[in-house]
Amino acid sequence: MPQIFIDGKKIETKAGKTIIEAAYENGMQVPHFCWHPELSVAGNCRMCLVEVGSPKRSADGSVELDENNNPVISYIPKLQIACGTPVSDGMYVNVNNAKVIEAQEAVMEFLLINHPLDCPICDEAGECKLQDYAFNHSNGESRFVETKNHKDKRQKWGPNVMYDAERCISCSRCIRYAQEVAKQDVLSFVQRGDHVTIKVADGEEFDNPYSMNVIEICPVGALTSPDFRFKSRVWDMSFNDSISFADSTGSNTKLGVRNNEILRVQPRTNMYVNKYWLSDDARLNHYDFVNQNRITEPMIRIDGKLEKVEWQDAIQETAIQINKFKPSEIFFLSSAKATNEDNYAFQKFARQVVKSNNIDFFSHIDKSFEDNFLGVADRSPNSNGATEILGGSQSSNYKVNELAGAISSGKIKCLIVMEEDFKHHEHIIEHLDKLELLVVMYYNHNAVTNKAHIVLAASTYAEIEGTYTNKDKRVQHFTPAIVTKENMRFMGLKMSRLDKFGSFNDRWTQHEARNCKQSWKIIQAVANAMNASWSYKRSEDIFEEISSKLMGFKNMNYDKLDLHQGLILYRADRPDPILNNYDSHVMKPE
Repeated sequence: MPQIFIDGKKIETKAGKTIIEAAYENGMQVPHFCWHPELSVAGNCRMCLVEVGSPKRSADGSVELDENNNPVISYIPKLQIACGTPVSDGMYVNVNNAKVIEAQEAVMEFLLINHPLDCPICDEAGECKLQDYAFNHSNGESRFVETKNHKDKRQKWGPNVMYDAERCISCSRCIRYAQEVAKQDVLSFVQRGDHVTIKVADGEEFDNPYSMNVIEICPVGALTSPDFRFKSRVWDMSFNDSISFADSTGSNTKLGVRNNEILRVQPRTNMYVNKYWLSDDARLNHYDFVNQNRITEPMIRIDGKLEKVEWQDAIQETAIQINKFKPSEIFFLSSAKATNEDNYAFQKFARQVVKSNNIDFFSHIDKSFEDNFLGVADRSPNSNGATEILGGSQSSNYKVNELAGAISSGKIKCLIVMEEDFKHHEHIIEHLDKLELLVVMYYNHNAVTNKAHIVLAASTYAEIEGTYTNKDKRVQHFTPAIVTKENMRFMGLKMSRLDKFGSFNDRWTQHEARNCKQSWKIIQAVANAMNASWSYKRSEDIFEEISSKLMGFKNMNYDKLDLHQGLILYRADRPDPILNNYDSHVMKPE
């Protein structure tokens, strides 16, 4: 393997790698705008110019040495672009010497000539690559005194992407992404020269299931999301790692939160799952249910109407009512939307406390979402986890496809539902009126909770800690981003600074701290009210029990899951290598 020197540091890399790739794989930064590891090389921003040389050789081929016995390096007169220059054995590269710094400052001066001072109203401000480099790689002065070019602002490329031509630095990332990744080749440079801009092909719009990824890879504020525009300054938000709730892909995400509401969902790099990308559906359609229409307190049906009650009363009433039925008359509807920890506690409660083996879960299949990229038909985040935890539906006395008939015939008189809204199975809802007891743990008011005798307010994925197992059987760990009364101590400084330090009269601190609980905590409380003696304190306690009792999860723990960005069922002892992930924008708030 070639050995090269970057700023005097010796590194080893693979043949065929470019200088910038070799640097990033070894944790070294090379300034750049247009390069991205998943896109073809364009080499048009010139920000990654570096000095390249090799040892000088005498006529006999030997390496010339200086007075200190170090090789004399012969540098190429012109600087080279690190993104397009392959490495060769013995190559010397300077990234931070005076010649390179002068070139970086010149490039920044040119890029800023026509760039508008939109920072005070730009969504990208605070996580902008141009701001970052203007601070780190610019001399802070401009010799340009002429009138700036003015280009069209607020151009709608498609339903989910807005373009501001004045801010664009013509890096071509969006053009290459549309062509090479999204496979919708509708973007192109026009009017090349000092009035260059990007246009959508006539009669077309940039509209595909992954169009919004251009917003993240855009190094400036030229591309913005209509869904997020002007909602918040990013430094007033918290950004916490999570896993997408949209489907079984298990895409890694960051949840942007202010005022205890999710304002946007962004991709988080995981080269084993979603790489750098996220579907528009996962961004836009799976956070409103966290913010709106929430069940904020436990409820019991009194005189035909659901009334809010204290948790202790709801737990005691649930235990009393469940004890009225034979185990064979109770069905436990688990959920592929719930975490591994919640499903484990639920099946343990059913089998060990209630002594019932009537437990199964729904699948949520929608083939319209299938594609050859990240799209899958399974619209649940944890189907494989639920299957592994419950031991497969064959272990249940009744299957979910028999549930409607079992309720109608009176064989099932009590139904306990965990985190399930019966989507894709709506035909069963009309049979629920025949139940003598319907207990529902859920997040939002819906047709099922409206029929329930007891409603137990469950926390959403954005408010809990746990694990999901994706379509490839990769177990991934996530933590909360939203504050509830239950997790307030856990959240601490994971909250945004406005939410954490705001005063009672600030408009951004008027959010409601919902009185909901993670499902396993609800289940544990009911189990203990039925004379069990569970003592789980954290989700991690349950996961440790899972890893000790279920072979698929053997050798797993939260720290190891985080370190390796997930572990595969039955092969935690052979984890994937730890990668040094590329991050396009390094000036992001945490």
